[in-house]
Amino acid sequence: METKEFDFRGLALNGFLMLFVNFAVLVLTIVGIVLSIIQLDASDGAQGGWWLGSCALLLIINIIMWCGHMELEPNEARVTTWFGKYSGTFSKTGFYWINPFYGTKKVSLRARNLDAEPIKVNDKTGNPVMIGLVLVWKLKDTYKALFEVDTQTMAAAPNTVGSDTKGLMKALEQFVRVQSDAALRQVAGEYAYDDEDNKSDEPTLRSSADEINEQLEQKLDERLALAGIEVVEARINYLAYAPEIAAVMLRRQQASAIITAREKIVEGAVSMVKMALDKLSNENVVELDDDKKAAMVSNLLVVLCGDDSAQPVVNTGTLNH
Repeated sequence: METKEFDFRGLALNGFLMLFVNFAVLVLTIVGIVLSIIQLDASDGAQGGWWLGSCALLLIINIIMWCGHMELEPNEARVTTWFGKYSGTFSKTGFYWINPFYGTKKVSLRARNLDAEPIKVNDKTGNPVMIGLVLVWKLKDTYKALFEVDTQTMAAAPNTVGSDTKGLMKALEQFVRVQSDAALRQVAGEYAYDDEDNKSDEPTLRSSADEINEQLEQKLDERLALAGIEVVEARINYLAYAPEIAAVMLRRQQASAIITAREKIVEGAVSMVKMALDKLSNENVVELDDDKKAAMVSNLLVVLCGDDSAQPVVNTGTLNH
């Protein structure tokens, strides 16, 4: 996306050099004022008044010059304006001096976390679910952040946005929070919470985390690009049914799990019964007619499929009547 941001092109001098110059001018100005006052008390009052006025003007200029000093730490920047016109972004780390008539607004380019509280949304099938996300973002385009998003009125203290980095970043964080809420609702509404019948290959919120996170990150990029914000990572960190249907859905999941487990148990039991009958027949251990085989199958299935332990019964009779 096209950006209007560019580097600061004005004069930027070493801050320590200008600190020495400003201090020297301040000392000379004070000395000049003292000498002018002394000269006023002497015979030539007109000349003393002229020197005093000149030194007072120089003192005012010196005070203004002191306002041009600025310090930048790593991953910080200052957006400069010249009487309302954007003049570039200054991002060099260190101590510098620029023309004090430049307006500057300090911004942070460091990564920030947003741990959004879970919100209630309806999934693709209409079930209410609770879903939350964690977002890592950072400022990429300072021009868009300050001049294409109304951070002034979004801040808690609008008058301090120019000098208070925390106020500006809080305003941007509020913008990120609102847009992430909207993106999360949009993405969650496109997928079902879970494949309840296990008959569909469609991705779901619970089983396709990577795909959902990728989709969420794409939606956030589209929404936050307006404010010059880059999404480093977006990930769903909380997912559950809403409280009003959680108990019902839990019972449904439990029933589904019981049915699946029973199917496995019956499948294994039938396999074991068949193996037992084949082994008895192949090794001529005992000859069983159809009625005896049916009784044996029934007893083995009861033993293998029952929840409680079987109670053994000793048969002391014979196979023949």
